[in-house]
Amino acid sequence: QVQLVESGGGLVQPGGSLRLSCAASGFNLGTSVMSWYRQAPGKGRQLLGFIKTGGDSPDILDSVKDRFTISRDNAKNTVYLQLNNLTPEDTAKYSCKASRPTGRDIWGQGTQVTVSS
Repeated sequence: QVQLVESGGGLVQPGGSLRLSCAASGFNLGTSVMSWYRQAPGKGRQLLGFIKTGGDSPDILDSVKDRFTISRDNAKNTVYLQLNNLTPEDTAKYSCKASRPTGRDIWGQGTQVTVSS
């Protein structure tokens, strides 16, 4: 079964960090451009950034690039989103997407991040 499964979300205090994982099964994640999105309550989906197959230079949204980073481990068929110095405004559901060289894009179900004291 072709799917992406995110994990690593949860409740964190302001200033804290989380590392989200996006694990692929049923296909080779290494040939896909991988993106991370988030959607806060009552807001549209926001692209946070993406990482190409080589993984050398992820492209991160300017407003979060000092705090967030994307990496990938093709051997583990997994992509990561590191979230640092979190604020309540980062509370959202975070999802990954695989843009494959052929076939449709694959989305994960998302993982919730809640930043609160």
